[in-house]
Amino acid sequence: MKCLILAAGYATRLYPLTENFPKPLLKVGEKTILDWLIDDIDTLGAVDEYVVISNHKYFVHFQNWAREKKQKITVVDDMTETNETRLGAVKDIQFAIEKLGIDDDLLVIAGDNVLDFSLTKFISYAKEKNTSCIMRYFEGDRNKLRGCGVVTVDENDKVLLMTEKSPEPATNWCCPPFYYYTKTDAGLVEEGIESGCGTDAPGSFVAWLCTKTPVHAMEMPGSRYDIGNLESYERVKAQYKGIN
Repeated sequence: MKCLILAAGYATRLYPLTENFPKPLLKVGEKTILDWLIDDIDTLGAVDEYVVISNHKYFVHFQNWAREKKQKITVVDDMTETNETRLGAVKDIQFAIEKLGIDDDLLVIAGDNVLDFSLTKFISYAKEKNTSCIMRYFEGDRNKLRGCGVVTVDENDKVLLMTEKSPEPATNWCCPPFYYYTKTDAGLVEEGIESGCGTDAPGSFVAWLCTKTPVHAMEMPGSRYDIGNLESYERVKAQYKGIN
């Protein structure tokens, strides 16, 4: 299995901190955000290569970081240089698949969140379901729901519907940016793009995919700490205690 890490954003809300430095390499406690994610995932031994998808502006920073890691890490440059010209998450996934000739199961994660639970639980869940899978958590704030992916599931966790940034969210189940795609479904990203699925938000491909093939949604077994601006970064640094 390959792990694709979405890290080509420009984190403009964290300027000036990230004006010339990537958000995923900011420190939270004794580790960078990416170190927390990768070191945890690696404990399961299921991933044989990590692929960091960077923009051109931050490419060298990720290369320097990857050289110090024990895992096999490949950094790809999507060649964009501004927030206005970014490819978007779904096109970045397809860019990496094409550039590296990836033909494998994929764990796709955003590189700018920290978690207080192990992602190995999600990988094990996906292997048990033997389908593409996402996570979900209950979000009571309707305004927050309008800005994220929202899923409707049945009693067996099967996704019946997913929408991105809907003005009228159908449920309170919010989808964080962590996805597992079977090898077969990972091969459908290009078709999804050609069929008109959104390409900016990573969940847009899932919204299309769940209309074509079974997708399951695991209830998140802990908390996600989203670092969106300077205030939230300082709060996470003060509150985060690592993985339980």
